[in-house]
Amino acid sequence: MKKLNELVLAWADEKGILETGTVQGQLGKLHEEFSELETAIAFEDMEEVADAIGDMQVVLIILAELVGMDANECLAGAYDVISQRKGEMVNGVFVKEE
Repeated sequence: MKKLNELVLAWADEKGILETGTVQGQLGKLHEEFSELETAIAFEDMEEVADAIGDMQVVLIILAELVGMDANECLAGAYDVISQRKGEMVNGVFVKEE
């Protein structure tokens, strides 16, 4: 996974995103890709679902870099928290215990 992150960041650097891109711009891209994911799921278009999920990951890797973080470290931190979380499934959604 780390190699893919490096490839994404190299691509973003080549395109000038890391130099002139903005956090707000990446948030807009993330919203755009999320909307595409919603549409793909609604139409049960699994090829487009995969594309949108991948595009969102690309945007998140770039966004993390723009705010001075490493996307893999963010994921590891989130996993450390959720791995200890207790809760239950309610209507198809995991609801954490308070």
